[in-house]
Amino acid sequence: MKKLLALLGTCLALACAGATAATPGVTAEQIRVATIQDLSGPIAILGAPIRDGMAMRFDEENDRGGIFGRKLRLVVEDSGYDPKKAVLATRKLLQRDGVFAFLGDLGTPVVMATMPLIIEAGRPHMFPFSPHAATYQPLDPLKFQLFAPYQDYMNAAVRQMVTSNGYKRVGLLYQDDDYGLEVMKGVEAGLAQLGQKLVEKTSYKRGATDFASQIARLRAAGCDLVVLATVVRETVGAVSEARKVGWNVDMLVTASGYSAQTHELGGKAMEGLYGVSVMPHPYAAGANDRLFEWIERYRTRYDADPNVWSVMGYNVADVFIQGLRGAGRDLTVERFVHAMEGLSTTRDFFGGPAYHFSAQDHLGNRHGRLARIEGGKWVLISDYLK
Repeated sequence: MKKLLALLGTCLALACAGATAATPGVTAEQIRVATIQDLSGPIAILGAPIRDGMAMRFDEENDRGGIFGRKLRLVVEDSGYDPKKAVLATRKLLQRDGVFAFLGDLGTPVVMATMPLIIEAGRPHMFPFSPHAATYQPLDPLKFQLFAPYQDYMNAAVRQMVTSNGYKRVGLLYQDDDYGLEVMKGVEAGLAQLGQKLVEKTSYKRGATDFASQIARLRAAGCDLVVLATVVRETVGAVSEARKVGWNVDMLVTASGYSAQTHELGGKAMEGLYGVSVMPHPYAAGANDRLFEWIERYRTRYDADPNVWSVMGYNVADVFIQGLRGAGRDLTVERFVHAMEGLSTTRDFFGGPAYHFSAQDHLGNRHGRLARIEGGKWVLISDYLK
């Protein structure tokens, strides 16, 4: 009888090991999760805090015992904001590291190049830092997005700005890639609802540092509002160029430029800049008790102040963990997808939105808020816009 029980126990253990082995990235002890960030290129100032926020949340969960006893392991690759380099990193993560899912990959050009490989390999593609419609449409079991899409939130933001301030001549400076084109579609749609069109639009290549010709062109067109489809460094460059030549036109930047680094790098020239916020910035002054405690833990861990990208990294990791918990002990891709399709969250201590997913809709939130730099920090000036 003892030999029979031992044999049955061995068979059961082998069966469980086989079940977990059948799900890439999942073992009895570990769940491997990939993220592709820019840690050495033009938007590394975003990629590093995103990575740090994600790692902080994963470590918190591991300290509590993990997901049904499995520890979370974050496997990080650097794309340098280069789609070709990102493709090579994706293949390594799929073939050598054998990860379960990709979480919070950064940059629309990177995401557009790598997402097809990830989906084809049967891995969940979760909450990329690319509010592009393709990250959740057409509906696919493996694609989930947290962040309001560029088209939706820029449509609403431009309508709000024009209606409130009476602008008549709106111009656009945009990055010449999928990111910029998505923003353009949203801006044009919002203006069309108000019976207006862009009076001028001009582009720049990724990594550009000189915006003199673009600013001159927009100024010559008599723009009274300039929309910026830029990221942090390019936002600072464009706004600074306008102020340097004495042009104090109002400017509105997408959520890609809504960051503390914008006013920290740009200084006084950034005063009055409008932006779209999908998550509030974590300033310690005026923070609620839970947020202040989180800020202190982040400072202790990284010897640096968190910013909105740190918060968003932490946030994507937290929602992902909720999905893993909902999938249960026997983790498979199918069980995880089913759990995600029934997941709803509440607004947290950061002040971000609630997220809702269903079998028919894999986009958690569609709305952004307006903010403005006042006194050297971002101040929210609206609730979520519809």
